[in-house]
Amino acid sequence: MKFSISREALIKPLNLVAGVVERRQTLPILANVQLVLNEQELALTGTDLEVELIGRVHLDDESGVSGEITIPARKLVDICKALPEGSNINFQLDDQKLILKSGRSRFQLSTLPANDFPSVEQAKGGQSFILKQGDLKRLIERTSFAMAQQDVRYYLNGMLFEVTNGQLRVVATDGHRLAMATFQGDIQVDQVAQVIVPRKGVVELARLLMNEDQDAEVIVGGNHIRVVTADFTFTSKLIDGKFPDYERVLPRNSTKVVLGSRADLKQAFARTAILSNEKYRGIRMLLTSGELRIVANNPEQEEAEETVAVEYQGDSLEIGFNVSYLLDVLSAINGESAKFSLSDSNSSALIEEAEADGGNCQYVVMPMRL
Repeated sequence: MKFSISREALIKPLNLVAGVVERRQTLPILANVQLVLNEQELALTGTDLEVELIGRVHLDDESGVSGEITIPARKLVDICKALPEGSNINFQLDDQKLILKSGRSRFQLSTLPANDFPSVEQAKGGQSFILKQGDLKRLIERTSFAMAQQDVRYYLNGMLFEVTNGQLRVVATDGHRLAMATFQGDIQVDQVAQVIVPRKGVVELARLLMNEDQDAEVIVGGNHIRVVTADFTFTSKLIDGKFPDYERVLPRNSTKVVLGSRADLKQAFARTAILSNEKYRGIRMLLTSGELRIVANNPEQEEAEETVAVEYQGDSLEIGFNVSYLLDVLSAINGESAKFSLSDSNSSALIEEAEADGGNCQYVVMPMRL
């Protein structure tokens, strides 16, 4: 195996692939990145057995010798970062050692055989469709904050991907709040598919989708989800479990609708949050005709109060929420306005973008007793 590549061409796919590799591994080879040179295409692969990422680079140099090997991922990243910009790196496999040369620098890295490198099994069958990378990234960014972190209900530690004819919907919930975003487009599938992608897979996928206008092919199989673009192939195992029926969680019969400036509400919540209880983060919303008062207290007997003008006509209402959840939602949505649909002090709030701003996201936040 022998080839030459510029530092800049290598460092971008290498950083992405190395991001999948866990630092602490039970199997030594999982700390490595696999290099496969086939004529002028170099493929770099990293995996933790749950998520696999293959990055591809086309080499200008035609004098390369095809081959495959695995080398320590973190060391290769550190070497590339330390080399000067614009430098060229020559790779050559010599007696199971990989020699890297660049200018006056020379590095000799230990290797492990490529045959021992594990590959995530091929996703068999399943549904396949194509959408823009930017559309998929937006779906993830607007909902991923609501995923659970380390919940014993393991099916909450990920994101539901639901594919039906004409739309892709993603849903995340941690049991206290729910985020849902829907993309409608030219998606043709034989049957409805619902899969749960684990948290790490969701985070890695969002990191990869950098070329907004380029296509991404999504393949949803029985055990895996795969996303293929011109630059990489991403594969993630799925969580085997049943996601909650999100339709039942969406409030249907809200009697109070509040419309307010997203920026004003976000700033008011952020300021009152400063004096909320650090552990529970609770704030009270007092709604009257045309205005919303936001009040926060803490155990030190300190208090913050904000008043925001809103569009609302109806009975007064007092309701408590975790202010962090409200700020997460207002950071995720776009547009000028935010719409709150409420019923009473014991019912969840439905928060949406105003329809004039696109309105393809919905958020449910459970109330707090204060």
